[in-house]
Amino acid sequence: MNKKRCNWPGDDKELIHYHDTIWGVPEFRDKEIWKALVLDTHQAGLSWKIIWHKYNGFKKAYANFDVKKVAKFTSRDVARLMKDSGIIRNKLKIQGTVKNAKAFLTVQKEFGTFSNYIWGFVNHKPIQTQLHHTAKMSSRNEISDAMSIDLKKRGFTFVGSTSCYAFMQGIGMMNDHHTGCFRHKEVTRVTVPSLKKAKK
Repeated sequence: MNKKRCNWPGDDKELIHYHDTIWGVPEFRDKEIWKALVLDTHQAGLSWKIIWHKYNGFKKAYANFDVKKVAKFTSRDVARLMKDSGIIRNKLKIQGTVKNAKAFLTVQKEFGTFSNYIWGFVNHKPIQTQLHHTAKMSSRNEISDAMSIDLKKRGFTFVGSTSCYAFMQGIGMMNDHHTGCFRHKEVTRVTVPSLKKAKK
C-alpha cells in the first residue's frame, strides 16, 4: 500500500527520499543548518528539484559544506566555480555564499552556535502547522519576514522572506507536512534537544 505524502515531491525518487527523511525534521547542528542555507539561497528563482538534483555538486564545490573553508574562498575560487556545471553558475549567488559564510561565523561567535540564533525566531520549538492536503502551502509569514530583515542586517544575502520560509521548512522550524502525510506525525514526535546539546 502506497504511503500518503505531501504532493510536492511528485514521482521524483530523489525528492521523495528528501521528503521522507530530511524535510521538516528539526535540525540543530550548525553544519547541517549551513548546508540548508547554502542550498536554499541558491534556490532563489529556481525549483527545489533543480537544486536537490545538484546536491553532490554543491557538496564538492563548497568544501563538503565546511563553512570555515568557504569563508576563505577568494575571487579565484569564485572564477573556478563559475566553470563548475555541477552547481548553479550564478556569480552573485556564489559570491553571496562566501559572504554568507563569513556572516555565519560572526553569528556563531555572538550566540555560541548559529542554531541558538536561528531557532530563537520560533522560541527554540518547532511550529506544528495543521495543513489539510488540499490547502495551499504558504511561501512566507511574519516569522520569515522578521528573519529575512535580521539576516540582511547581519550581512547575509539571497535571504528574502520566501527563501527564509523554505529554509525554515527544510530544517524543521515548521512542520509543514500536511496532516494526511505519514511524515506529519513522525516529525511531530522528533525529540528537540536542549540548547546546551546543540553542536557546531
